[in-house]
Amino acid sequence: MRIILDRISHSYADTEVLRDISFDLRAGEIVSIIGPSGCGKSTLLRMIGGLERPGAGQVLISGPAPEGCLNPLTYIFQDFALLPWRTVEGNVSLVLEDHGIRGARAREVIADVLARTKLSDFRRAWPRQLSGGMKQRVAIARALAVRPAVMLMDEPLSALDSQTRELLMDDLVELWTRTPFTAAYVTHNLAEAVRLGHRIVVLSRRPGRIREVVDIDMPLAERPARMAELEPLQRSLWEMMRDEAAAADRELAHA
Repeated sequence: MRIILDRISHSYADTEVLRDISFDLRAGEIVSIIGPSGCGKSTLLRMIGGLERPGAGQVLISGPAPEGCLNPLTYIFQDFALLPWRTVEGNVSLVLEDHGIRGARAREVIADVLARTKLSDFRRAWPRQLSGGMKQRVAIARALAVRPAVMLMDEPLSALDSQTRELLMDDLVELWTRTPFTAAYVTHNLAEAVRLGHRIVVLSRRPGRIREVVDIDMPLAERPARMAELEPLQRSLWEMMRDEAAAADRELAHA
């Protein structure tokens, strides 16, 4: 399944947030979306997910969802969004219950996604017993359980410490390598964008416009050992964004 953003623009009252955004999400590809604070990254993600309609332009879906897909578009948030009164397997089970999947079939799906996210030994744990990284793994397992066509990831690692963030990036790459998935990945962290993105969409300060779309022609699995080769790209992205990021911070401070 492919998602096409065609000339998306949007305003809230008199504030223009996005202007003339066009790009696509191709099957089996992770697209990182970066830009200064307030440039409309999360708004754009909500429009891709159908939670908000653009003021102008359209979001188009081309092609069928994967076989067995229950939710074509599935979110992963930075705050994990776990139910504290449900165990790890209970949180994953919730999305299956919404589709009437219970019993042996549900247990099979849950066992599979917990194994893939290294949570099999924690299936009966409560969210309060888990670290931040483990909670985000539960959120990822829950998303995988519905076999989404596209995962919409809104700064999923921003609440984690640097070591845990590195581990989760490794986990995401391992998951993608075994079963490639499609994702729009919003982040402020340039290292994450470069580590995980097949393409990087760089937005300007508000109103967010596409400054550049950067292709990274290096397999995800090879990047940890070759990060020195990607450092110039990361520096160029920061140089591209630095002045606008500073200006955006001043605008937010005086808003």
